[in-house]
Amino acid sequence: MSQPRPAPKRAAVPLALAALATAPGVYLGATGTHLAPPLAAALFGIAVIGAAFVLSWVAEAIQVDISAGLAITVLALIAVLPEYAVDFVFASEGGNAFAEHGPTCVPPGSPDHSSCGLALANMTGANRILVGVGWALVVLLAAWRAHRDRLRSGDHRKARHASETRVSLDRTDAVPLAFLGLATLYSLTLPLRHSITIVDAIVLVGIFALYAIRVAKAPAGEPDLEGVAALLGGQPKARRRVSCVALFAFAAAVILLVAENFAHALVQTGTDLGVSQFFLVQWVAPLASEAPELLVAGLYAWRLKTTDALATLVSSKVNQWTLLVGTLPVVFAVAAGSTAGLPIDAAQRDELLLTAAQSLFAVALLIRLSITVRGALVLLGLFLAQFALTALLPASIKGVEIVALSIVYLVLAVGVAVHKRADLRTLVRDGFRTPYRDLAHHEESPVREKVRGQ
Repeated sequence: MSQPRPAPKRAAVPLALAALATAPGVYLGATGTHLAPPLAAALFGIAVIGAAFVLSWVAEAIQVDISAGLAITVLALIAVLPEYAVDFVFASEGGNAFAEHGPTCVPPGSPDHSSCGLALANMTGANRILVGVGWALVVLLAAWRAHRDRLRSGDHRKARHASETRVSLDRTDAVPLAFLGLATLYSLTLPLRHSITIVDAIVLVGIFALYAIRVAKAPAGEPDLEGVAALLGGQPKARRRVSCVALFAFAAAVILLVAENFAHALVQTGTDLGVSQFFLVQWVAPLASEAPELLVAGLYAWRLKTTDALATLVSSKVNQWTLLVGTLPVVFAVAAGSTAGLPIDAAQRDELLLTAAQSLFAVALLIRLSITVRGALVLLGLFLAQFALTALLPASIKGVEIVALSIVYLVLAVGVAVHKRADLRTLVRDGFRTPYRDLAHHEESPVREKVRGQ
């Protein structure tokens, strides 16, 4: 494989700035220094952003040594570490509450939400943000950038059809999408339960293990590196590998150190303002922990590396929907000192149903390994619809909107899958059976970034 061209030394400046941005948050997290919640949240958030930039550069650089598919999987796995850290805290607290108060996880007469329920609330919120905002953001940002470039080039005819812009994945991306579909189908059984058990953990972690084994067989490709990534990738092999491992470890350590503090600072800020605890745990904390993934994907999309951008988020969704969900009952069981599963109350069953239904619809949209601006707008619109309906519906029927939106997602998913049934068979075959070398050999184009106008 040819080496990337050496980058100018000034490319190291952004790397130094990103590392410097993490310093205040790392100091606060390491020393336990207490500041006003808004200021603490800002400093922790800046640290997460700095670490996210480091992750994005290193993930590109390691494509010199490993396959692009495996590189994206590693990036996605490390990028979701903040979500793991926050969710594990809630699952552990839920386990402790279960051991003390039983399946309700709250003292008798307590007005607070169940500690067990908060673990699932954070997970469902993070998953829905990743798809409803993240996937849509990649498509809309790339489409806008491509639209602007067409206008500047004088191609006004294509610019008028921006709504038909299509972001495409590579054929190799059928692998994570197929495994995501498999995990989603299994997750549709969770709302029928009263707990997530160790059996569920074995199944979901097993799906992730099979996915990781399959992705590891992907062949290496020729990376297209720029800036900091080119500077890292252009180093001699030994130095490059040591640098990449060290920077990955640094970014992961920063995220693990500050993400939980960032979430708690945001929660405390909102709590001081009288905002619902459940709302904060489900939506504000995930916004903190999802920041690295969304930033990395946004940077890829802005540079029109749309395949990498969307593939990163698909891979992150696989990680969250298999490894994260699967390990929650394990953490809960250890904390509770019991093999009892993580309890699911009625409200959380509805939340799990909506999250699984959204995931199924998202997979259906990508059956042909591409998604249009219209599809992205539907994803974003349905995600925002929950908040609009919650604000408009009277308190006496709150919760109806979750079931209604779940039905909409499921009906749309089935409709799209039936319409694309021939492509669905291809996706299943490529995702689970076709050798990786054949998938890579039959790519439509050697260029991995695809934004097309119809």
